[in-house]
Amino acid sequence: MFRKSIRSLVLVSLFVPGLAGAAVTDDDFVLATTQNLVNLCSVSPSDPRAKEAIQMCEGYMLGAYHFYLATNTSKGDRGDMRLVCMPNPTPSRNEVAAMFVEWAKANPQYMKEAPVDSEFRFMSAKWPCK
Repeated sequence: MFRKSIRSLVLVSLFVPGLAGAAVTDDDFVLATTQNLVNLCSVSPSDPRAKEAIQMCEGYMLGAYHFYLATNTSKGDRGDMRLVCMPNPTPSRNEVAAMFVEWAKANPQYMKEAPVDSEFRFMSAKWPCK
């Protein structure tokens, strides 16, 4: 399954300008900034740590989203408080990561912010609840 994910990411990187090519560093794995997450998600397939970078990227994003779902699934006194409503069918992890990288590069003002903040800015802009 992982090989299929890597192949999909490689194919996506060929079609999304600027997606491939980032070299990851030890600092990127700390995930202190949005730039770190972008570097992990846009790692070059030839990078010696590409496998780990993609796993960290997708694991971080999916983990943050699952935490969000776990804490925002019920309606409160003020109605539905959800920020993100994913479409059906839900895009793949690779597709979401590629869309996030594209969004982040178009919004460089957020590169020094916490990656979780940028992830939810992106997702709430892309899939707002109506």
